[in-house]
Amino acid sequence: MNIKNTFSFIREIIQIVFIALLIVIPIRYFLFQPFIVMGVSMEPNFHHGEYLIVDQISYRFRDPKRGEVIILNGPGITNHFYIKRIIGLPGETIKIEDGQIIIFNQQKKMLLDESSFLLENIQTSGNIKYVLNQNEYFVLGDNRAASSDSRQFGALERRDIIGRAIIRAWPFTIFEIPEISKIVL
Repeated sequence: MNIKNTFSFIREIIQIVFIALLIVIPIRYFLFQPFIVMGVSMEPNFHHGEYLIVDQISYRFRDPKRGEVIILNGPGITNHFYIKRIIGLPGETIKIEDGQIIIFNQQKKMLLDESSFLLENIQTSGNIKYVLNQNEYFVLGDNRAASSDSRQFGALERRDIIGRAIIRAWPFTIFEIPEISKIVL
């Protein structure tokens, strides 16, 4: 291989790396971001050490929905992220009483059925009533006994939502797209 071929080969490698970075960097920082679950607040559905791909763009075009699993900025903490499930939507009143979650909105009073994502024996502790303003959400961890969530830190503002968990990518034995919107009211 002569010097001209070597420089040509190196130039092609640099071009490929540059093009790859032009594609990957915007996707990584603006569309999809990886997160690793830390802690047990979302067990049994999400476990410590699982690797998630988070969709950061959907909520620019639509509102978050009840039941979606989201990644959020920790309340009052910089660069500390939480994973939680959306329970209450803007303008609703959330009441936790006798282990049940009751949602009041403009149309009616509803008992939240969480059987599609929580084990039957999991109860939501607390006895609170929380009124959500516009752009506020009520979030809970699936492992209610070990979760720091809206019962402790209050409502979550929309601007604190990073995105929704769309793919559980690691470990490969449980690679899946989580069914996060099967909530019956």
